Amino acid sequence: MRSYLLNRAWQSLVTLVLATVVVFLGVRALPGDPALALAGEDRTPEALAALRERYGLDQPLPLQFWHFVTNALQGDLGTSVRTGQSVNDMLRTALPVTLELSLLAIAIAVVLGVGAGVVAAVWRGGPAEWVANAFALLGLSVPHFWLGLVAILYLSVATGLFPASGFVPLGEDPVDNLHHIILPALILGTGLSAVIMRQTRSSMLDSLATDYVRTAEAKGLRPSVVVRRHALRNSLIVVVTIVGLQLGGLISGAVVTEQIFGLPGFGKMTIDAVFQRDYPVIQAVVLVTATAYIVINFAVDLLYSVIDPRVRVTGEAS
Repeated sequence: MRSYLLNRAWQSLVTLVLATVVVFLGVRALPGDPALALAGEDRTPEALAALRERYGLDQPLPLQFWHFVTNALQGDLGTSVRTGQSVNDMLRTALPVTLELSLLAIAIAVVLGVGAGVVAAVWRGGPAEWVANAFALLGLSVPHFWLGLVAILYLSVATGLFPASGFVPLGEDPVDNLHHIILPALILGTGLSAVIMRQTRSSMLDSLATDYVRTAEAKGLRPSVVVRRHALRNSLIVVVTIVGLQLGGLISGAVVTEQIFGLPGFGKMTIDAVFQRDYPVIQAVVLVTATAYIVINFAVDLLYSVIDPRVRVTGEAS
């Protein structure tokens, strides 16, 4: 078990280092010069030189990279070249919004997807499976932006059940916070729940056909116990993999949902930074996203060893 964890930790560290290099070089490869954007129309060579010197844009790339890494290790992600605000403060404001939206969307998707997948596998060939498959097809087919606009039109504008936009921090008013965030989370979790449903159904069908499940049934165990303790647990590795990958994707991919519902999250900050060529903010956004992917995948590897004890011995999921 120790060697398994050390191996995964080493792989995660190497991946993070490579991601840092790619982030730095990728941002520098973007077209446009932030100094030109900052200087405005009445720019002079002296003003451009002063701006490049102020933000370190005139330094060689290796030296810029060294400053970027050393500052990041100290928890300093720089200052926005557009607003002059600390990038750390911007992240502290935007990231909790996206994290809450993503975690709530994942929770909704897991409850709906796993439940529908188990129902479709246990009652295969019946009306329950048809309904579950129709739900999955609808979730995969309907674009989030269209579903979000329809939800705002009917559930916010027409009936007033939910706010059409805005956000209230969880610490200020938990009830009002949930009232604002639940509809975007439902929209965001719909497509993911369809993916989880399909994967759960497929994995459950394989588990229900195994010898240990038939043995459990022959021993006289209740069907609910057989499904919950034997079939479902051994189907969770696929589900955990999907959830882990999608959670990392939601942190960076909730851009459209946040824009539609006017949430001041990670997505809006990312779009603004890209259009304004704000190097420090772009670097911070991509670095945080890459780190989130790596940490989540490491956590998924740990869950593998909890769900399937064979992973502790072989070091890989079977």
